[in-house]
Amino acid sequence: MKKSILIVLGSLVLSANLLAGTEPVESHGGHDHQHATQEIVQPPVHSSDEQHQQQRVRLSGEKIAIANINVSRLRPQLFTSEEYAPGEIKANSYTSYIVSARTESVVVNRHAALGEHVELGQSLVTLFSESMAQAQANYRISYSEWQRIKKMASGTLSDSTRLRSETDYNAALGRLKALGLTAGAIANAASQGANNLGEYTLVAQRAGVVLSDDFSLGQRVESGEEIMVLADEQHLWVEARVSPNKKLNLPIGTTAIIEVSGQQYPASVIQAAHSIDPKTRTRIVRLAVENSDDNLHAGMFVNVNFHFTTETPVIAVPETALMRGADGDWTVFVEQQPGEFVAVEVERGKPLGRYRQIIGITANTKVVTQGAFFIASELAKSGFDPHNH
Repeated sequence: MKKSILIVLGSLVLSANLLAGTEPVESHGGHDHQHATQEIVQPPVHSSDEQHQQQRVRLSGEKIAIANINVSRLRPQLFTSEEYAPGEIKANSYTSYIVSARTESVVVNRHAALGEHVELGQSLVTLFSESMAQAQANYRISYSEWQRIKKMASGTLSDSTRLRSETDYNAALGRLKALGLTAGAIANAASQGANNLGEYTLVAQRAGVVLSDDFSLGQRVESGEEIMVLADEQHLWVEARVSPNKKLNLPIGTTAIIEVSGQQYPASVIQAAHSIDPKTRTRIVRLAVENSDDNLHAGMFVNVNFHFTTETPVIAVPETALMRGADGDWTVFVEQQPGEFVAVEVERGKPLGRYRQIIGITANTKVVTQGAFFIASELAKSGFDPHNH
């Protein structure tokens, strides 16, 4: 009877083990039995050293040569880098001058041509205007009347009459000045012998070169319409168009080299737009350049190479030396011993042209600066995907 009971109990225990999905374990006591069961159900745990080992690869000298892998010992240093942007020479608007009629006029004669260097006060174009004729006539009358009254003895005329004459003279004089007449032209208009009423000549308000003169003799021009543009080409502007994706820090004073027709000119940033051009989707950065040899002219397309120098020594690698790790972080490959490379996470710092500052690598560390992609591919073959694919 007791033997039958023991057989039934053994069968029940065996059935319970099978339903639990475990194999029967030889028991050497309650504690030992519990420990054996945990080893079976717990997943294997890898140490950090084992995980790090997965990111390590060994390459033969032949593979290193074929892949053209270069290793450099990194040391902090000052970096000078360049960043390219297309640019265009522009006239310096601060030293440019637009020649225009201040009343509706007809072109009578020209005295300067496109590209000509003119001096301050030089005649540019002669115009005729009915409004100018009327203004000159009024000035001649008021001038003559005021000169007559000034010569009369005090008390001969009332103060109001004297004031009216002086006011009429000053108003007529102001009208001629507003129409753009020079002091010499105004003095000529007061001459009783002058018979060219209505004609007037515009002169250069500053020395420079004629950048445009899009008009013809006999052409009627509106008030304010551009007739000529004068500019001092000794000091020009360059408008560089920088991609907003580059996120370059270009404070005032940043230096650059302007390249055109095989020649180079130093330039520096003087202004930078805070908005994006809606047509080109670029940010305009304005530079100043000296045109001492007169080879630069408005409208020329140029290459702009911005120069950057780090304030303090930094550690940097070529952009191509940086790879994405499995967790999305940036990594570089460190050579711990010949032919053995380990992926090490770093933080990216400032862009330095083709180089990028990295943080997290100590000085004198040997890092792969060329061929990092090949090493990443070898790691991927071993089961570790540095690109997180």
